[in-house]
Amino acid sequence: MYDEIAALVRQEGWRAEGAAARVHYDGGGDRVAIEFYADAERVLYWSVPEGVERAGADEGRNENGTATADAGTAAPIPRETVPDPLRRRVRDDLDAAGIDPAVERRSV
Repeated sequence: MYDEIAALVRQEGWRAEGAAARVHYDGGGDRVAIEFYADAERVLYWSVPEGVERAGADEGRNENGTATADAGTAAPIPRETVPDPLRRRVRDDLDAAGIDPAVERRSV
């Protein structure tokens, strides 16, 4: 595991997923996944439709186990549409983990 990921998962809500760390935010009717990719040193924001993570093992999947449209699909969202308080929190978490908070502003 990358040192940056290990440090970030010590922040509230973050978890490791390979070379990335992810945290979810539910607020104001929005569900957002925030991902930090260690290799690329980038932060991506994703909209998360209702039911994507809450679906049971068989819900939203066909007989082959492949996700169906019913489960919804996470989609990348422009960082400019993410509320400033959430972006600030992400930068604070990065900083607390010893990661340059400026990576939150880097485009892909």
